[in-house]
Amino acid sequence: GRLVESGGGLVQAGGSLRLSCAASGFNFSTYTMGWFRQPPGKQRELVASISSSGSTNYTDSVKGRLTISRNNASNTVNLQTDNQKVEDTARYFCSFRRSDNSDTWGRGTQGTVSS
Repeated sequence: GRLVESGGGLVQAGGSLRLSCAASGFNFSTYTMGWFRQPPGKQRELVASISSSGSTNYTDSVKGRLTISRNNASNTVNLQTDNQKVEDTARYFCSFRRSDNSDTWGRGTQGTVSS
């Protein structure tokens, strides 16, 4: 499987970014997909996930500001980020876990929020 993220950039505090992850090489519609982020100097953390049926989960710090969605026809999973804060600055990655518990990652896309 392959994942390619896009849509990052520089945004002012309060602004929005729409991140996209294009998937290929695996049966996308059957997997739970996750968006992670890694702020500078910190560990990577899960911020949102969406199951094959469309159920979503978010980490508390982003609830109400981030929205994850998927399009199984185009094999994409998106992350809409609204009301961005400086502390949301991070490299954002999408990922999925296979049945053997191995994880596949994209290279990520950088989102930077200025004050």
